[in-house]
Amino acid sequence: MDFIVLAASDVTRFGVWLLILAAIVICVLVFKYGWLWIQALASGAHVSLTKLIGMSLRRVSPRLMVQCKVMVVKAGLPIETDALEAHYLAGGDVIRVTKSLIAASKAAIELSWDRACAIDLAGRNVFEAVQWSVNPKVIDCPDPAKGRHTIDGVAMDGIQLKAKARVTVRANIDRLVGGATEETVIARVGEGIVTAIGSAETHKKVLESPDVISKTVLQKGLDAGTAFEILSIDIADVDVGDNIGAKLQTDQAEADLKVARAKAEERRALANAKEQENRAMVVENEAKVKLAEAEIPRAIAQAFREGNLGIMDYYHLKNIQADTTMRDSIGKVSPESGRKE
Repeated sequence: MDFIVLAASDVTRFGVWLLILAAIVICVLVFKYGWLWIQALASGAHVSLTKLIGMSLRRVSPRLMVQCKVMVVKAGLPIETDALEAHYLAGGDVIRVTKSLIAASKAAIELSWDRACAIDLAGRNVFEAVQWSVNPKVIDCPDPAKGRHTIDGVAMDGIQLKAKARVTVRANIDRLVGGATEETVIARVGEGIVTAIGSAETHKKVLESPDVISKTVLQKGLDAGTAFEILSIDIADVDVGDNIGAKLQTDQAEADLKVARAKAEERRALANAKEQENRAMVVENEAKVKLAEAEIPRAIAQAFREGNLGIMDYYHLKNIQADTTMRDSIGKVSPESGRKE
């Protein structure tokens, strides 16, 4: 009997501790989630305590989910809590997507929850895109942050023109995913401005009617494939730059002069080389003559030894040489008088 009484007292004590533990757990849950539950209930965006607890277990911020749920309910948007959680778990910015949907709804812009989530997960600022759809953005062309302040083009008369443009764009929600960014728009507008200036016959026509540039650029459909719709292109300023045509002609003339000088120097060097070759040839021929003259006494001596030349023949040869030398001296011109001696 005592054992039964002791067992009953242990069971009672265990039950009391179990109740105390349950009360503590309930108090903790009410303390942690009770205010969020009351806030959601008072706002008409009911979220059960079990869902709030489940959010914590799934590592989702219950406070953030309740905040977004209250926002969409007050805006009259049919978005469930599960959709908010799914986008949060995918790494998206739930607050930004929620705000973008509310802004689009107020501005009568067609934007679904799935499209907004896709835009956000693609790395684009969907809330900023909705703002640009309502309030178009003005883009400076070129971008001063890149270090350039003007777009330079050269007209057909060779005069350089420096232009600044302001492009008014509106975000295109349908092309926001996969569409080109602002840099592409700026590059295309800059290319169009350079083409428009280059096709002008004179720079004066561009200065007289700067709107010719904007009209020409707008006709090209530069917003194709981009995330924007170009509303207008306004030429803010056009300045006259350098005379590129004259500078190019001057540079070409200097280059031609350098080429001519190089060719003349080449011809002079060839002439000098040819002259040196001729002098060397003259010296070589003179040497050959000297060698040939040196062979004459040897030939005479050989003729004496062989008996082919007599003494009288030798004296007769010497007389002929003396007579030839005398005639050469008579035929020379005196350098002082200019007359023959």
